[in-house]
Amino acid sequence: MTGAPARTLLLWCPDWPVLAAEIVDGVPATGPVAVLHANRVVACSERARAEGVRRGLRKREAQGRCPQLTVVEYDPGRDARAFEPVVAAVEELVAGVEVVRPGACAVAARGPGRYLGGEEAAAERIIEHVAQSCLVESQVGIADGVFAAGLAARAGRVVAPGGTPEFLAGLPVEALGRSALADLLRRLGVRTLGDFAALPAGDVLARFGFDGALAHRLAAGRDHRPLAVRQPPADLTVTAEHDEPIDRVDAAAFVARALAEQLHERLAGHGLACTRLGIEAVTEHGQELHRVWRHDGLLTAAAIADRVRWQLDGWLSGSNARPARPTAGIIRLRLIPDGVIAQAGLQAGLWGETGEERERAHRALSRVQGILGPEAVVTAVLGGGRSPADQVRLVPWGDERLPALPEAPPWPGGLPPPAPAVVLPSPLAATVHDAAGEPVVISARLAVSAAPARLVVGTGQPAEIVGWAGPWPVDERWWAPAEARRRARFQVSLADGAALLLAVESGQWLVEAIYD
Repeated sequence: MTGAPARTLLLWCPDWPVLAAEIVDGVPATGPVAVLHANRVVACSERARAEGVRRGLRKREAQGRCPQLTVVEYDPGRDARAFEPVVAAVEELVAGVEVVRPGACAVAARGPGRYLGGEEAAAERIIEHVAQSCLVESQVGIADGVFAAGLAARAGRVVAPGGTPEFLAGLPVEALGRSALADLLRRLGVRTLGDFAALPAGDVLARFGFDGALAHRLAAGRDHRPLAVRQPPADLTVTAEHDEPIDRVDAAAFVARALAEQLHERLAGHGLACTRLGIEAVTEHGQELHRVWRHDGLLTAAAIADRVRWQLDGWLSGSNARPARPTAGIIRLRLIPDGVIAQAGLQAGLWGETGEERERAHRALSRVQGILGPEAVVTAVLGGGRSPADQVRLVPWGDERLPALPEAPPWPGGLPPPAPAVVLPSPLAATVHDAAGEPVVISARLAVSAAPARLVVGTGQPAEIVGWAGPWPVDERWWAPAEARRRARFQVSLADGAALLLAVESGQWLVEAIYD
């Protein structure tokens, strides 16, 4: 592709994951805050940086540098939702905005520069408007191309047209955002983007591959990627105002039906269907109520009406305990399609429909949630971990059943399949003896004193062990003596056909789980 990169204006909100946690969850960003992903810091507040916290630190090291550190888990959905008002504020002044990532958005600089009185005036106007509309501090950078504009935004600079290569030349290779490539370049003696850009393009492609060649173009200021202009989302929310407060369930059911049909028609007009529904209500006394309902199918008008009716019933019929009943009737009701997909985008069941029995189960469990709250109905989701108990977490019914960690190679010390059928809430004490009646012990080097031959659980009768496998050692948190745990697990099969998962820790045998 030929031609110079387009002049780009990029707005950047520093420490956005921290600000998003404050906006959504109320975590004070003025204090020492760190956002963690996979046990490492991915963002931190200015106060935390002053205490020595840096990106890439492990949780324990960050807490060691700053004992008062507030830890927040990384949530890309939260970051994106919180950034939407900022993007909307930018769109009030300029058109054709691209969201680069939560916390950064870009727009072609030519238009704003012409009708806002120049590039610098446009940058100042956008920063001021975002601050007034969203109470968010931001910085703007302008340069040739999105990549250079992003780096200019971190410095709050407006790079003159044609000056992008010179601006990039003095920056370190870490600015490319490719840690492995930057580490390799430094070991080869290439320390700045200018040094990297001076290398022959053919040699870079042969040595570093396609991604390295792309990084080479960026380092030289040859970023020709056009902006992917964002289309402002359609306003799909429906709202009903009521002069007379709603305080009866039958009246609420009537309102729910009409509002659900209105929402369904609006979604259908855009070729969309709802899979996640937000229900908001405001009472006569100003109390605000909110609940999100999830569904793994398409919410029809009847299904939307059911969920709104159930939720209103749960609110209006609540006791003074949990959930608390509103102190006045509802005067405003709003339905927000929080999750939408193309209407033809849901996979049907093997035999066509998803099944009447499944829908009845959804309705029954959702009805219980509407009365008792989302945490009243939970399902199990498998995730990472070494012990069977660590590998299972409970999530509210209807929430996304995503594992805590993506699929990865087996955990060191993890058990081979199959998984046990029953995990005991509290392990049972046991004793294991060999054929001579002597206790079986495990040495520090994981040597078994003798083959296990007999098992006694608690005060029960001895059971003959006919087969065993192990040990699988686990040495956790060895760097923290107060929290360290060292144990080994065994699988044993008994003469009566039962199979158990045993663990030995500090010389004590325990029964952790039972195989089917």
